[in-house]
Amino acid sequence: MEKLFTSLDGIYDEIVEIRRHLHKHPELSFEEVNTANYIAAYHEKLGHEIRTNVGGNGVVAYLKGDKPGPTVALRADFDALPIHEETDVPFKSVNDGVMHACGHDGHTATLLGLAKVLNGMKTDIEGTVVFIHQHAEELPPGGAKAMIEDGCLDGVDVIFGTHLQAQKPLYEIGYRSGPLQAAPDVFDIKIQGKGGHGAMPHNTKDSIVIAGQLINNLQQIVSRGVDPLDSAVVSVCSFEAKGPYNVIQDTASLSGTVRTFKEETRSFVEKEIERIVKGTCLVSNAGYEYKYTRGYPTTVNHKEETEFVAELAKSVPGVETVKETEPIMGGEDFSYYLQNVKGCFFFTGAQNPDWEEAYPHHHPKFDIDERALLIAAKVLGKATLEYMKVNAKTLA
Repeated sequence: MEKLFTSLDGIYDEIVEIRRHLHKHPELSFEEVNTANYIAAYHEKLGHEIRTNVGGNGVVAYLKGDKPGPTVALRADFDALPIHEETDVPFKSVNDGVMHACGHDGHTATLLGLAKVLNGMKTDIEGTVVFIHQHAEELPPGGAKAMIEDGCLDGVDVIFGTHLQAQKPLYEIGYRSGPLQAAPDVFDIKIQGKGGHGAMPHNTKDSIVIAGQLINNLQQIVSRGVDPLDSAVVSVCSFEAKGPYNVIQDTASLSGTVRTFKEETRSFVEKEIERIVKGTCLVSNAGYEYKYTRGYPTTVNHKEETEFVAELAKSVPGVETVKETEPIMGGEDFSYYLQNVKGCFFFTGAQNPDWEEAYPHHHPKFDIDERALLIAAKVLGKATLEYMKVNAKTLA
């Protein structure tokens, strides 16, 4: 394992350089053509077998060790967000309105650097490493499901992945067996009222007032409809009813997100939103349109593989804390991989200890401490080699 760690230390500057290049040239979900080409070219130089356009813009590379053994998949996503960057770093985005505001540039740099090091250790590798570079994690239906359908997990025995967390301390690894991240769904509601003059509201069906009442009514779903020991979120995140100052608007549109862990809670909330929309509009004799779109499933880690990662992370250089983390309501399409093969998705702390403020993911000032890239690579690398070592003996 010392060879792995020393080799990664030796290319740390290259890993950082890759991250900064990708950060400077971000591409939106389903539009990551140049990023995918960059990744494929890197693996091609290493001599890896490569598949491109996997499920869309996905790239899958294969490294076959000199010894027989299991097949371990490692995944990194590489899409950016429609956010205008407000950092002052010298490698800030040159694509206006597009930014790596979630760390996917770091995920990709980590995996490419690890691929280079493992390539130099082929004689030590007991099995096959599959490098899954996934497009479109940020935008449902996402890239994972399509890549799986296109065969990225064929022959894979286990999968590992990590997410850099800018609000978790550097040198910390966060793990959790079972549900780790919620299922993220979307709802869209259109209230159809009757517009009119602002001075004569009695001649209208005020869509704005109805929508305001609806927002309040929706708050009862979680507070009065979901078991307090369960977890759920219903958030209205957009409210639009634009028009002149003296005109009561004909329609008002609301959209938002639902986050749940349990499938029964998910289904309950979906039906309950429509029941409340229907009732609220009935009181005011207004019409409505309702659309509920299911996003990714809940991300559920496998117990044995999670405990395996948590234990080995304790002896990785640079890791000071290995901590069981609380579930979070953010969604992640790594969930699809875990529905198909056993594995573990963990968090790597990336908050610079000297920062006065760590901006959250999806913020225009989001950033990471790049030392976390090296820690992530070492944990993923050790997980790969240790898993092969243990299971190659089992297979033998």
